[in-house]
Amino acid sequence: MSQNLKDKAVTYLRALETADWDTARAMCADTATVWHNDGKGEETIEENIEGMRGQIHTMESMRYDITRQLSQSGEVLQQHVVHVATKNGMRGEVHAAVYFRFDDASLITRIEEYANFIPAGQDG
Repeated sequence: MSQNLKDKAVTYLRALETADWDTARAMCADTATVWHNDGKGEETIEENIEGMRGQIHTMESMRYDITRQLSQSGEVLQQHVVHVATKNGMRGEVHAAVYFRFDDASLITRIEEYANFIPAGQDG
């Protein structure tokens, strides 16, 4: 089961990379919440996906490289680096630790992301 949840976390991120919002949303429970360490507090999964959808027009590409994944019953903790390239030429990386919680149906119920953006050419 834990490998299955690890794969589901990766599949969710691959859907975000390709702006496949419907697939990403379908992988989440109706009551799923998302929290980032940006000080804005919790948001619903709908608010989170709408926020990403609103920014995607500025993106040339976005790729998640998973560094490490750990799991136990109903939970996945992973580290990854998101490589971001915008249409205006900005390049950078987002180093993140992300917690995924799943329900009994293997739907995502909670995402917590601790992230740090590093512009290309700068050390973190």
